[in-house]
Amino acid sequence: MPKKRPIEREHHGDVVVDDYEWLRDKDDPEVLAHLHEENAFTKARTEHLAILQEQIFEEIKHRTKETDLSVPAREGDWWYYSRTVEGQQYGIHCRVPANGADDWEPPVTDESGAPLSGEQILLDDNVEAEGHEFYALGSFDLTADGRTLLYAVDTEGDERYTIRLRSLDDSGRELTDVIEGTAAGAIFDPSGRYLFYATVDDAWRPDTIWRHEIGTEASADVEVFTEPDERFWLGVGLTRSRKYLVIEAGSNITSETRLLDATDPTGTFEIVWPRKDGVEYDVEHVVAGGKDRLLITHNDGAVNFELVSVAADDPQGPRRMLLAHNPAVRIEGVDAFRDFVALEYRRDGLPRVAVAKVPAAGLPAGATVDDTLHELAFDEELFSVGLGGNPDWEQPTLRLGYTSFVTPSTVLDLVVATGERKLRKRQAVLGDYDSTRYAQRREWAVADDGTRIPISLVYRHDLVDLGVPAPTLLYGYGAYEHSIDPGFGIPRLSLLDRGMVFAVAHVRGGGEMGRLWYEHGKKLEKRNTFTDFAAAARHLIDQDITAPDRLVAQGGSAGGLLIGAVANLAPRYFSGFLAEVPFVDPLTSILDPSLPLTVIEWDEWGNPLDDEEVYAYMKSYSPLENVHDGAHGGRHYPPILAVTSLNDTRVLYVEPAKWVARLREVGADALLKIEMAAGHGGVSGRYAAWRERAFAYAWIIDAARAHPSGE
Repeated sequence: MPKKRPIEREHHGDVVVDDYEWLRDKDDPEVLAHLHEENAFTKARTEHLAILQEQIFEEIKHRTKETDLSVPAREGDWWYYSRTVEGQQYGIHCRVPANGADDWEPPVTDESGAPLSGEQILLDDNVEAEGHEFYALGSFDLTADGRTLLYAVDTEGDERYTIRLRSLDDSGRELTDVIEGTAAGAIFDPSGRYLFYATVDDAWRPDTIWRHEIGTEASADVEVFTEPDERFWLGVGLTRSRKYLVIEAGSNITSETRLLDATDPTGTFEIVWPRKDGVEYDVEHVVAGGKDRLLITHNDGAVNFELVSVAADDPQGPRRMLLAHNPAVRIEGVDAFRDFVALEYRRDGLPRVAVAKVPAAGLPAGATVDDTLHELAFDEELFSVGLGGNPDWEQPTLRLGYTSFVTPSTVLDLVVATGERKLRKRQAVLGDYDSTRYAQRREWAVADDGTRIPISLVYRHDLVDLGVPAPTLLYGYGAYEHSIDPGFGIPRLSLLDRGMVFAVAHVRGGGEMGRLWYEHGKKLEKRNTFTDFAAAARHLIDQDITAPDRLVAQGGSAGGLLIGAVANLAPRYFSGFLAEVPFVDPLTSILDPSLPLTVIEWDEWGNPLDDEEVYAYMKSYSPLENVHDGAHGGRHYPPILAVTSLNDTRVLYVEPAKWVARLREVGADALLKIEMAAGHGGVSGRYAAWRERAFAYAWIIDAARAHPSGE
């Protein structure tokens, strides 16, 4: 237990005494000592899981093809790919030359994953990571002529990157250009003379876009645009056509895009549509009938978004409707190519892709994209499909990624002219994996207000008999309109092969069922996220799929808030809670505008600083504020594990540290595990990540089997 050092917080006449806020200062030796003691305590308390953890790690390792190679994607005169080597933590980024303008068949590698003939290594992350406990690549771009590489690296986990440039001639020399303290996502302009990048403010918000001329000092860089509104983040990019440079400003609910003709990189970016509160839009460039047009997906008066076309030289002029709003279809984006466009959208809780050819003369008068749109159909009941790496404007094929809970990640190329699908690669699963041993299905729970909540299940049908309660892991997220779609995972097999059911509760706050699904799980309707998850658990129990003594809940980040809230709301349904980088002290964080991300989060949660109703509502569900002792007929907490990272800038480690201390005050069996050299995404390096996943799964198996609940 950390010491208590009471600090008062007062807002709207409400006084809160926080005994553990002093843990926020990670530069304090006493705080660091406490965190190390937490790790030692967790290690001692989980020592009995060491063998199981090692078994699961070895299972993940032995099922994974460690020396492997991605499917090459063509851009310009080269095929680009990455590969991994057994025993190495990180990937290696490579390329081989294309065989002329008509070469659209990716080079084929043998099953060994060996380098391709003529390979040039662009960046070996293993070399760059040497001497660092943490390593992450945040930017990776090449000049249009393919002769210079831009890469940006973070070695702390705090998401601040150092940009470097490397010549790709025979010398492979590093250029003198070095730019520190940048955000991810730096790019070259098409000429290769300039690069554009973003920097962050004191709240770690990307707020300024800069232009750097190659060969000059970073101190001479030109400030291109600064966003003063603290709700908005900036990013910079380039259209696939390389016609326009793009600056995007976005909050959680509002966006604004600026374009600049890429032939004039020192010019002024012009606004496409002026920002309008609550309106989001995305811009793509297309050439139709020999004219430059902009395809814009937007939600101005169209809650599930619609697709329109405008003249590139008059974007605020007349709009041509291409896809009208459909309450059953959530349009998520459009990608434009020289000869076709690809549409991503959601229907019936699943992601979809459709393709339409771009007529050489443009669409006839009165025609819409609906007239040429072709949806790609798949056989499985539950699946995910989306666009893969498609960097080249002139490519005749569309790269797709496909997966399900039982189908390993699959790479397909669609030949747009003929409709032919070419299987390029399916993720290898070594050993005796047989997808026919596994089943996936959808269940529907009924929430307190009558809303039907989808639940996805995957299990081994020879080990699980639905109707006979089985150990189950229920996962949830439920925020930011982020959808938890069907997907395959090698580590998950270690649960399924031990007779566990893996379930996903598609709660409100996510985007699975359209935009309103998100709207009804945020701000003053946020409690729907938590009650939906409890309803999903209740449904699984009522249907005898599982039982309270063998049901574990898991979620991370905003999903960690979900876990903490449900732990207070409905602990009786669960035998354990795993909260990863959990947002469990939301009120303290959202009340402090100086903290990273706070102001932009007001669009998601509300502004408790100025709005007393929002303050009271957030306090009513905040996990830290609502820890209880199980009195008055309530059930006490099952075992709880919180995992966090010292250098996380999105959810500070202090939140789970305070939460665990508060849980222990009421006698809960709560553990805290802190990665001392990691960020929001956890440890870096695949072997380290596998070990962390093995630890989590060992704890889940233990909680699902060895801790029967009781009233």
